[in-house]
Formats: sequence, C-alpha cells, structure tokens
Amino acid sequence: MANDINIPLSSQSNLMQAQQSETTVLTVEQLNLRIKQLLEGQMVSIWLRGEISNFKAHTSGHFYFSLKDAKSQISAVMFRGFNSKIKFKVHDGLEVLIKGRISVFEPRGSYQILCEHMEPVGAGALQKAFEELKTKLKSEGLFESSKKRAIPSHPNKIVVISSPTGAAIQDFIQIVTRRAPFLDVTLIPTLVQGDGAPEKIMEALQMAWKLPNVDIIVLARGGGSIEDLWAFNDERLVRMIAQSPIPTISAVGHEIDFTISDFVADLRAPTPSAAAELVAKSSKELHQRLVHLSHNLNNSFNRKIKDLTSRLENLRLRLVDPQKNLQDLSLRNDELLNRLQVATDTLFLKHKHKLEVLTEKMPHPQVKMDLARREVNHKTKDLHTAIKKALESARHKLESRMAVLDSISPLKVLDRGYSIVTQGENVIRSADDVDINQELGIKFCKGAVKIKISELKKEG
Repeated sequence: MANDINIPLSSQSNLMQAQQSETTVLTVEQLNLRIKQLLEGQMVSIWLRGEISNFKAHTSGHFYFSLKDAKSQISAVMFRGFNSKIKFKVHDGLEVLIKGRISVFEPRGSYQILCEHMEPVGAGALQKAFEELKTKLKSEGLFESSKKRAIPSHPNKIVVISSPTGAAIQDFIQIVTRRAPFLDVTLIPTLVQGDGAPEKIMEALQMAWKLPNVDIIVLARGGGSIEDLWAFNDERLVRMIAQSPIPTISAVGHEIDFTISDFVADLRAPTPSAAAELVAKSSKELHQRLVHLSHNLNNSFNRKIKDLTSRLENLRLRLVDPQKNLQDLSLRNDELLNRLQVATDTLFLKHKHKLEVLTEKMPHPQVKMDLARREVNHKTKDLHTAIKKALESARHKLESRMAVLDSISPLKVLDRGYSIVTQGENVIRSADDVDINQELGIKFCKGAVKIKISELKKEG
C-alpha cells in the first residue's frame, strides 16, 4: 500500500533517453499514450489508503470520487459491477482501503484509479484481527465440542453478565419472569463495549464463579457494529470463558453477529431473548413433564411389584418341606399295604370257594378233605411267600427313599452340630446382616433359643 505513485526506475530511464534524443519529437497524443503504457503496464494492481471526498453516486450506478490524504489527492471511479458488493454506506470523510489499477484518459492527459475493492479502514483491520484470532484458537482446539460442558436442562440459579441499562437485560428478565418466575436470576452489571470493557467483563466472570450454587452464566449484549462487539473478541476474555468451571452461554449481538466468545462458550444463543427461552423452561411444560414422569413411574412400580409377587408365589409353590414328603410316602405305603391285604383276602376266599367245590366232587369225604388240605396248604405257603417278598420289596424301597430324604433334610444338618440363625422370618446368611441390639433366633437339632446381641465383633 502507498499514498503516492512512484514511476519505476526502468521507466525513468526510458524518459531520460527520450529527452536526450534531440532527433525525437513527440506529439501530445504520443506523449499521453506513452504515459498510459508506462503507468498501466507497470502498475497492474495496487492498494491505496485515503479519505473519500467529492463523492457522487451517478444515475448509471457508478461511483465517482476523489481519494486524498493530507497532501495529495487522486481521482477515482468504481463501476457498478464492483460497487454492488459493498455492504456499507460510502460517504465523504470515510477513510477506506481500496484495491485497483491506474488508468490514463488520453484526450485530457489525466489519470485516475479504477477501484475494484473497497473496505472501511477500521472495520477491515478488525475483521482481519478477528479471522487471525479465530484461526489461532481453533488450531489450539478451543472450539472442539468435546471441551464444551452440557447446559443444565432445569437450572435453579442463573447469573447474567450484561449492561444494567441495556435493552438486552430487560428482554432477558421479562422472558424469564413470564416463563419461569421461580428461577433465581442474578445480574452482575458491567461494561459491554468501549475501552476497558474486556477487563470489566473478566472481573464479572470471576465474581460469578465465586457465587454459590450457580448453574449457568449468560453473557448478554444487544446487536451492534463489529467495533461495538469487539470486547467479546478480546483474546484474554475468550480464553477465560473457555476455562470457566460453570457452563456458559454466549448471547452477544443479533442472529447474524458472531464473536469469538460464541465459538468458545458452551452454547451460543442467537440473541439474549433466545438465551432466556433456552434457560427458562415454561412452568406449564415442566408441570406436564412431571405429570407424565409420575404416571410412568407409577406404572413401572406397579409392574415391578406384580412381577416380584408372581415370582415369590412360584418359589413358594416349588418349596417342599422334607417332613411333609416323608408323610406323603408313609401314607402311600399304608395305602399299598391295605391294597395288598385286600388282594390277599380276596385270593384266599377264591381258593377256599374252589376247595369247597372240589370237596363236594370227591367220592370219599376223608380223601376229599386230605386233598383239599394239601392243596390249601400248598397255596397258602405260596401265597405267604409272595406276600413276604412283596412286603420286603416295599420296605426296601421305603427305607431307600427315606434315607435319601433324610440325607438332604435340614434337620440332618442340624444333627451334625450346625444351627440356623434367623431374624423374624428371614435366615441370616452374612455377618454384615447382624447389628448390635438385634434379636435373633437360633434353631438347633433339639430345640431353639432367642438371643439379643449386646456386643458385636465381625470377622472374615
């Protein structure tokens, strides 16, 4: 960038050679053409800084103006195709930075600069500094989502750092009061623009960190130019926000405004009003949510109780008392013995009847009686043998089953010297379940006692 136009040494040499040549005589047109060729050929693109004066926006859409500094000025023109990209208002007295090229108007022998790009000096410098700091902090990983803390869904205490007289804090408080009047909102007043604003905001952050039970910190400021919002691009403040132990929301400017604080904060809100809606959940919505959760909790609890009751009943049905099992087997044995007795009596009567029939058919009473007696004795002997074998087999099976049941009976365990410790209906299985002054029951093989623990020393 330069304020003056310098002719290259090579071009100066060519002019000196033309002056020294006494045989070369130029016309005015030729001179202007050579000047045009020299300037436009050597200065293809230049940057120029100066103040705008004599500005005129022509009906054709072109801008005509002069660019001056303390000692010099140059005419300038910016055609419609280039000036349509400008996002600010051009006016006299505005200091700008332009990029363009030199153009010579031969008929009048005048030159001017054709502007292709224009930006305000202050805003351009700030924007460049913004981009450089943004790139630097991004490379350090300060913008990574893994470094951001989650914003509490239902905070109780919120600290707002803002100007106490700005519209931003008024809108914030109004929305919070309407949506969630039960929230505790603390305002820490501070400067939000101008000299010393970054330091004041940093002091307010340190105050917020010292307050008890703070859930969220909100940095709030209304919209403005890049200069107005520049305090929130201060590198010291930005790094402090990134290290905040409390979740922080950046609500600076309007929705289209961005500051470095937006990128390092845990959450960016488009506006202070949007931040208020984010942190202040509607009391009506919270009530509906609680009703829904309560209904789901009751249903879940009832289902769990029903399942546990069903499981307990199934376990109770599966639990068999060994003594009752022995009683059932004893009853079954008596039933079998009764059936055997009935069968024996029936068989005896049947053979007796048959003996009587045969006796009547025998010719001699004595012979008939002898034959019958022998047959009865034989049958009776066989019957007694069969009955004896059946009884021995049934007794053997009963003794075998009773031995198995006796081996797994809890009473058998007690018989070996063990005992069962209970508290109420529950069996104590761990020393951790025993406390001092607790009444316990102890069941032995023969009898039971109740004790109360007055001194306890747990081992193992």
